[in-house]
Amino acid sequence: MKDDNCIFCKIASGEIPSKTIYEDEEFRVILDLAPAAKGHALILPKAHFTSLYELPDDCAAHAMLLAKKMAKQMTDKLHCDGFNLVQNNGETAGQTVLHFHIHLIPRYKDDGQKIGWEPREMSQDELAQICGQIIAE
Repeated sequence: MKDDNCIFCKIASGEIPSKTIYEDEEFRVILDLAPAAKGHALILPKAHFTSLYELPDDCAAHAMLLAKKMAKQMTDKLHCDGFNLVQNNGETAGQTVLHFHIHLIPRYKDDGQKIGWEPREMSQDELAQICGQIIAE
């Protein structure tokens, strides 16, 4: 399942060269060309899935285990002070390439990067209403 118009499919298949730091039958992990920090990498499945919503459960599990393995290896080798895993779904959430991927971002003290959001206050009633929306069937 490859999308011939998808740049990440082309990179994952090796059609477009990349700085590959890991590869197996299902995934290729590459250094990001526009990194947020030294060592910023992307986990790309070789099969095309637009987002997490399309990803089969076994592939999702493999992706998370691979993220854990790579984060450990990258932390050991790059001596970073922290680590972010970022996975966006949909344009509104910041997804710019419609091919599932996970950002592996080593973090360094005073690296100037910010990954976060503005916390909002919600009442217990609002939280209960949202909880009811999510769990109701």
